[in-house]
Amino acid sequence: MAASPFDLRGKTALVTGANTGLGQAIAVALAQAGAGIVAVGRSAMDETQALVGQAGAPFRAVLADLSSIEPVERVVAEASEPGRVDILVNNAGIIRRADAIDFTEADWDAVMDVNLKTTFFLTQALARRMLADGRGGKVINIASLLSFQGGIRIPSYTASKSGLAGLTRLLACEWAAKGINVNAIAPGYFVTNNTEALRSDEARNAAILSRIPAGHWGEPSEIGGAAVFLASPASDYVHGIVLPVDGGWLAR
Repeated sequence: MAASPFDLRGKTALVTGANTGLGQAIAVALAQAGAGIVAVGRSAMDETQALVGQAGAPFRAVLADLSSIEPVERVVAEASEPGRVDILVNNAGIIRRADAIDFTEADWDAVMDVNLKTTFFLTQALARRMLADGRGGKVINIASLLSFQGGIRIPSYTASKSGLAGLTRLLACEWAAKGINVNAIAPGYFVTNNTEALRSDEARNAAILSRIPAGHWGEPSEIGGAAVFLASPASDYVHGIVLPVDGGWLAR
């Protein structure tokens, strides 16, 4: 029997922000497809480790604060100690909310540093290793619906996620012929810590739900399949896309 094109056995995936929410769900889905997981985060990842363990996959945790590029080289070195990293999922991100007229420089810089600057330099550092051994790899950026739309009260988040979509396309143009696939997933409205404020606002929650054709907020487990696809041989000729996983939000 031919191997499944979605089989990740023998591969290692580095997933940032894997301690909770979408990052955790993606790490678990990749593990269920056979990949070993290197989880990067600034807090304990015991729950993620347990879930990955249930899938029978190897797990390593690397503690790092990605609010600056200072730990980037260490993260890549530690993640690569047992062997090469084949898949990078840039999931770590933060959000700050305020009216644009009142938005502060500190909130602008904090979001841009995590969501865009560190993401780029971590990707660059890992890609150098992928290019050096000639075996290529997969990069999956976690973008957003705000890569397509403006949103309200989140100017730096919108700017960072729009920038990440552009960066995904640029890196795909530079690296596709060298064996590295760079793509992105744009999650819709999922039940995570980042959306707690929206779900707690009765009016905003109702307005959001009224536009989602699927009729419900996404559960983190519903994003894993897209990540497995973009991490696997099934997507070997897919470069530079931003794949919405949004319950139909953009279709309405």
